[in-house]
Parts: sequence; C-alpha cells; structure tokens
Amino acid sequence: MMKHLTQEERYKISTLLELGIEKKEIAIRLGRNRTTIYRELKRNSDQRNGNYEANLAQRKSDKRHKEKNKHIVFTEEMNGYVTNKIRTDLSPEQIKGEAVKLNLPCISHERIYQFVWLDKKQDGKLYLHLRNQGRKYQKRADKQAGRGCISNRIDIDQRPDIVDQKKRIGDLEIDLIIGKDHKGALLTINDRATGMLKMGYIESKSAYQVEVKTEELLDVWRPFLKTITSDNGKEFANHENISEELNIDFFFAKPYQSWQRGANENLNGLVRQYFRKGTSFANITKEAVKEVEKKLNNRPRKRYGFKTPNEVQAEYINKLGHVAFMS
Repeated sequence: MMKHLTQEERYKISTLLELGIEKKEIAIRLGRNRTTIYRELKRNSDQRNGNYEANLAQRKSDKRHKEKNKHIVFTEEMNGYVTNKIRTDLSPEQIKGEAVKLNLPCISHERIYQFVWLDKKQDGKLYLHLRNQGRKYQKRADKQAGRGCISNRIDIDQRPDIVDQKKRIGDLEIDLIIGKDHKGALLTINDRATGMLKMGYIESKSAYQVEVKTEELLDVWRPFLKTITSDNGKEFANHENISEELNIDFFFAKPYQSWQRGANENLNGLVRQYFRKGTSFANITKEAVKEVEKKLNNRPRKRYGFKTPNEVQAEYINKLGHVAFMS
C-alpha cells in the first residue's frame, strides 16, 4: 500500500485547488483519506501566503525525508579535505581524480565547484585558487559551443510526428524574453497540448543559468516529460545536460523558422502584455513573475473553446484517472 503522496498526486492537488474543488472532493478523486489531504496542505503549503504549489510541496517533502537520513555525503572530514586541496591550487577535477586514485571518498568535481561558489557568495576566498577566478565553471556543452553553433544539436526533423498533433501532454517549447539593454531574461516554457506556462527569471542568458532554471521549473513534471524544442540560440548550448537530467528529448527548430515554435511565440506575446518590450528586469521579483504565470494559466483561450490551460490540463488528468497524466 502506498504511504506517501507522489509527485503526480501533488500536482493534481494543486490543479484541483486552482479550480476551486473542495478538499473532501479532492480526497475522493485521489482515492485518499481526507486527513491525508488536510495534513498535506498544512505541512507543505507556502507558510508566507498559505498557497499550495506542487513543486514547493514536493521540495518540502523531499527535504524532510532527507533530514531523516543521518547519512551525510559531504561530511565535515570531506569538507576539510576538499578545502585543503583547493588551497593548494588543485582544480576540482584534479581533487576528484586524486581521491579516486587513492580510493578516498569524495564528491563529484561539479559539486566541488558548487561548494566553491557558495563559499564566494559567503565572502569566502576559495575561488581565488581556481584558474578562472572571476567566472563560474562552464559545463562541457557551453565550452564547445562556438559562435552560432551548438554542439550535437538534434534537428526538429527527427522529432516524433505525434508532437505536431498536440494530443498529449509533455511536449514542450522553450524560449527567452530579454529585458531592457539585454540585462536579465524571462525563461518561458509551454506545453503544446494544454498551453500551460512555466516561467522564471534569470540574471543572464548564459547556457548554465538557462540549464539550471529549466531543471528547476520542470522538476515537478520530471516523471512525465517527453520532448522540448528550442531555437538555435547559444543559451541552449547545454541541451545535453538538460536532456540527461530531465530524461527529455531535446530538439532544435530550423533557423529563422519561428513558426515551428508557434505556440511559444504566441505565449511570449501574452507575457509581453505584462512585461512590455523595453521593460527593465532589474527590479523584477519572483512573486511578480509567478503572478503573471498564474494569470496566463487561468486565462481563457479561443483555441480551447475559451477554456483555460488549467481547465484543459484538468480534463487530461480526469481522463487518465490515476495514471500519470503525461502519458
């Protein structure tokens, strides 16, 4: 018997709450005891505003489960070992490689980079021992991407024909909306079948920031993703990392054929109603971005007979029952 709520169930709860469904009815639809639903909302809602969002709820749940586990991967001993090695000017790759050779426990070199940049944010000086002191480590796909060229891109011609039919959830499009003076950007991701929008702010359009924000925004949909299609901007140079992390097939539209991502182009136009062209993103807040995302997901669309994306998505959920709604 399943004890813990799954990601799918949390997503259903969030959607049904958006539609104004009573908690008792939600429990019935999920086949759960109503106390389970009440406890879930009490423990995993946003403590600041009382709102329930599936991705936040899942993170809170995961955090509690991790805290139950007393086994710490990055131990104090390992922290000291890594810190000392960095101070001798060894690179993260060299630290990891030497540890493997000596059969010593050690975190990955990417985790070491994260540790160093966290130390920098806290006014630490470990980063000064790295060769590239003033900039973050870039993953391999970023380095290989030359001007106007993305390494190992997969053309849209190889995308399954079913994606064009827009009859299943999980086929996505992705793009950036750039702020004034090319400072800051909004990453927009839409589902082709339902029009559902995921949107987040990034400080720059670097491939690394796009990768991290994409994985963050799509985390709640992780078990259900199928494909994602972008243009040929270098900001998507880390497509292989995104594909591997989210287990999603990444495709690129042909240059200068924006109609191949028409749904995303149209959705960006709707976003521009709230963040006008030429708007500075310098003081944009996460709450403001989230509010616009919520408005657009609850905005009637002619394409769906004036149903909202949330309503269209709910129909998919009800149609598939307890089966994962992104089939």
